[in-house]
Amino acid sequence: MEVSNQVLRSWLLSVTSLSILRNMAWEGRLPFLLSIFMFLSMLSSLSDCHPHPAWPVSSRAVTAAATNYTARKASDVAAEVAGYADVAKQIIDLAVFGAAQNRSYRRLADFTDTIGNRVSGSHNLDLAIKYMHNAMTQDGLDVHLEPVKIPHWVRGKESAEMIAPRAKNLAILGLGSSVGTPPEGIKAEVLVVQSFEELKRRASEAVDKIVVFNQPFVSYGETVAYRAYGASEAAKVGAVATLIRSITPFSINSPHTGLQDYQDGVKRIPTACITIEDAELMWRFAQRGQKIVVRLTMEAKTLPDADSFNTVAEIKGWQHPEQVVLLSGHLDSWDVGQGAMDDGGGAMISWEALSLIKDLGLRPRRTLRTVLWTAEEQGGVGAQQYYDLHKANLSNIDLVMESDLGTFTPVGLQFTGSDAARKVMEEVVKLLAPINTTKLEAHGEGTDISPWMQAGVPGASLHVADSRYFWFHHTEGDTMTVQDPQDMNLCSALWAVVAYVVADLQDMLHRSC
Repeated sequence: MEVSNQVLRSWLLSVTSLSILRNMAWEGRLPFLLSIFMFLSMLSSLSDCHPHPAWPVSSRAVTAAATNYTARKASDVAAEVAGYADVAKQIIDLAVFGAAQNRSYRRLADFTDTIGNRVSGSHNLDLAIKYMHNAMTQDGLDVHLEPVKIPHWVRGKESAEMIAPRAKNLAILGLGSSVGTPPEGIKAEVLVVQSFEELKRRASEAVDKIVVFNQPFVSYGETVAYRAYGASEAAKVGAVATLIRSITPFSINSPHTGLQDYQDGVKRIPTACITIEDAELMWRFAQRGQKIVVRLTMEAKTLPDADSFNTVAEIKGWQHPEQVVLLSGHLDSWDVGQGAMDDGGGAMISWEALSLIKDLGLRPRRTLRTVLWTAEEQGGVGAQQYYDLHKANLSNIDLVMESDLGTFTPVGLQFTGSDAARKVMEEVVKLLAPINTTKLEAHGEGTDISPWMQAGVPGASLHVADSRYFWFHHTEGDTMTVQDPQDMNLCSALWAVVAYVVADLQDMLHRSC
């Protein structure tokens, strides 16, 4: 049978179109069933030699087909995730009731009791990295170290005393990256303010003074600006040092340290945090019009950047080893307390999740990778270098997870990602019904995973009952006494279930970009 040139051209166009549509479907840009629907419509135009519209289908029909496809797809995903219920229960039972019960707590206690605090650039941080490399290797995981350069700030000896209107020792903690005072210290009158705005209004009074910020605690995210920028703002108006009310809602005369950030082109002056009690005391003196004089002495200094490592442990995926679900916490801490809460707990549950999966003989399609970051407290330094090294593999990073707000009683999972990915994660957290943590919240967060999320990778963070977190944050009180073994069991179970199921699903999580 002969075929006219017009029909042949139409047939070739249809075949070519099917190929294009199929490729689009595979790339996630067009449902495959919808492409078949369109193709069959094109074939109908070849039933005779009379011209027909290329797409003899109403827009309503196309929309209906797409909607039906999406509904079926969502149903398929829900069914696939629900199929992991038994595996999820095995993980939960092992972590909460089985042989692994309290293991993450014991590991954290052994680690923090042995090493202590682990500030960036310190010998203790080096010991901590070696400790974790050895421990995870002995646990049967595939472990390696990735070198990075990190800041090395040293606190040295420090003290503060109020000389007038009466003598009183002030409990202080110098802030990370602060410069020191001259050896004899700085003795100066004090100006107490409650906001940056008040400082600007009273700028002429700040010259040659020690500025004390007695700002109220609103939230950590808002109030931390005083710790971060207080020194530079005070230096702009001629202050010689700053003492900043600790960023916490509660105090038992406990100062809190943390990172501060000098602004370029502004004189660097010494800065430290004081307790709520002492900040309010000096505020009351100032309200009465009494002259306040303080002597501040700090030996703080910054040394050349130090060599360090991000610590990486893996369970290789059996089908797509190049694709990765990344779990994480940071290994460094400040140089006070034990760093048990911030962030020893997050590091331990990220190790424990892999241990639970390994102990059950499970191996997901994709690689599970735990990264214990270095120098998070200095602004995510180790994590940023990790991102720079691995960002060429961006398309293969399925999900990034970070635990850095404590390992108290878990409440749910925070998530950032596309609507399609959120629908999948809503199904995944349903598997956590046995431990009553089925809540999926908005806004996954974490200093260390933020570069990946900004690049479009879905991100998740652990949400816990954290009302006490900032009581102990960056203080001598951050010790094992803050931790609870049952809470850590629950956090480990949640972390392991989410990571394993996402890593084993047929498809990677959808991205919006």
